[in-house]
Amino acid sequence: MLKYRLLQIVFVRYFLAILLYLPAIAFAQDKKKYPQNYFRWPLNLKPEIVANMGELRSNHWHMGLDIRTDQKVDQLVYAAAEGYIAYVGIRASSYGRFIIINHPNGLSTLYGHLNDFNPVLEKYVTEQQYKEESWPVELTIPKDKFPVNKGSFIAYSGTTGGSQGPHVHFEIRDTKTDKCLNPLLFGMPLQDNVKPGMVKLAMYDRNYSVYEQSPKFFALKNTDSGYIIPKMPVVKTASQNTSFSLQLFDRMTGSNNQDGVYSAKLFLDNIPQVEFVIDSIDYNITVYINAQIDYKYNANGGAYMQHLSKMPGDNGGVYHIINGNGVLQLADTNTHAVKVEVKDSYGNSCYLNFKVQYDPKAEKINAGRTSKTIFPPGNINVLEKPDFEAFLPENALYDSIIPFYYRSNSNIPSSVSAIHQLNDESYPVHGNITVRIKPDKIIPDSWKNKLVIKRTYRNSASVKKAQWQGDWLSADFGDFGYFQAFADTEPPILPEIGKGDTVDLSPASRIIITPTDNFGIKNFRAELDGQWLRFTNDKSRSWIYIFDERCPDGVHELKVRVEDIVGNVTTKTWLFKKYPYTAPKKKAKAPVRKKVTVKKKTTKKK
Repeated sequence: MLKYRLLQIVFVRYFLAILLYLPAIAFAQDKKKYPQNYFRWPLNLKPEIVANMGELRSNHWHMGLDIRTDQKVDQLVYAAAEGYIAYVGIRASSYGRFIIINHPNGLSTLYGHLNDFNPVLEKYVTEQQYKEESWPVELTIPKDKFPVNKGSFIAYSGTTGGSQGPHVHFEIRDTKTDKCLNPLLFGMPLQDNVKPGMVKLAMYDRNYSVYEQSPKFFALKNTDSGYIIPKMPVVKTASQNTSFSLQLFDRMTGSNNQDGVYSAKLFLDNIPQVEFVIDSIDYNITVYINAQIDYKYNANGGAYMQHLSKMPGDNGGVYHIINGNGVLQLADTNTHAVKVEVKDSYGNSCYLNFKVQYDPKAEKINAGRTSKTIFPPGNINVLEKPDFEAFLPENALYDSIIPFYYRSNSNIPSSVSAIHQLNDESYPVHGNITVRIKPDKIIPDSWKNKLVIKRTYRNSASVKKAQWQGDWLSADFGDFGYFQAFADTEPPILPEIGKGDTVDLSPASRIIITPTDNFGIKNFRAELDGQWLRFTNDKSRSWIYIFDERCPDGVHELKVRVEDIVGNVTTKTWLFKKYPYTAPKKKAKAPVRKKVTVKKKTTKKK
């Protein structure tokens, strides 16, 4: 009997040892999917990043690495591996100027926010821009046009597009699916032995929508045995359906930047429930970050809280269901052990441990508004009012919402409708909703093709040209807020480029034109002496032409045409002269005479 008992103990210890090492084994096997050291660092600088893949951003996860360039532009950028330049793009905001290289192993790399391409590629792209008469271009390049070796010089770093400072945005993609893969799984030359961190925990009553309640928050403390909830051995909940979210961050060795975490796994009584993993993300689904965070809390000024449960309308794919969706179903009043394991891309882990208990007498979470009318996820939802309608497709919501509608009259001269409010921006929308407004004024025929619908909330706004559907105006929007229809009869405004009948631009290195419009600019076109001239629009506001060989010395005619979103047009023509310019020499300043102070002698009285 004793022998049998000893064998039993040995077996249990052996089994527990296997369970203990399974996560490490699984992580090691997972990394084998990704070729190690295949890609070199894209710059000849000390490998450092300011953001990793999975960092939480507005409406998207960060999809690659932001590489430090010593706070400078025009650093040399190199191909990370052998292959060929397959795609080049120039966009306002977004990546700015970027390159995609296809590699023979079925992967691609992207390099964004570049200032200039290497001279041969720059010449090719410029030719294509002038051929298409368009500054923004998206060019698919033949395979044999620009082959590269590992380490070939491809571009200069910069801060173009949506960049807020000098860096290179770097991505690794699956060429066939275009999914972004986590670059830190490929053996990049970055050191990381720092564990992820936790800040606070939030608890939700999942008998209600996460958007219709105020969660309960718990501060966390890091101890030698992991994170705990101080002075609270047991978290009591008045709901038998409870879920949690965490404020998380990660750091690389030697960096103070707070990056995104790679994964978080939830356990109940040591049984894994659900896990989210940021290893591969398609750009088509990156907006599902809004289902992974407590969107309402963040929209109202709170930190990013990442759900440890999968929302009902989340089809993004970052959650892996194991034993449920992460909503803990507490069928008894016993205490249950909850554990959360958080990892970074290098396998460094931290843990949160606490106990949870269902107690009907516990303090209930404030569930906020209640209503018989609910818009559930996965359904087509429609709001109908006498002069306002909203159509929400079945994939528009991540969790249920209670529709809130309010109408108010408007006295704005150009408005043609009342102001209609549908909820607010703290409720996320996936994709678009269709808004229809019935005008409250008779629309003259001359206005019928000049109408827009404007959505506003707090400091944000978006405008769409309205489409007629019978007596209604219609447009699609990606957020809730205030909606109103306007007549846009005012053309855009073009500022002057200088003074005089023939503007002297000899001292200038560039021409900057910033058109304005009450509802938005749609098209900008410039011609120099009758030929299309490339103005850049990198930050989506000013249009800039840097003088080059297309503007030789002499007198020239510049013609600019600007069109707004309903087709109102403004055209201006200037004559300007451009000649070699030498700044006048500054006159030598006359020497400054020093003021001499003469002290008077004083005599003492005897």
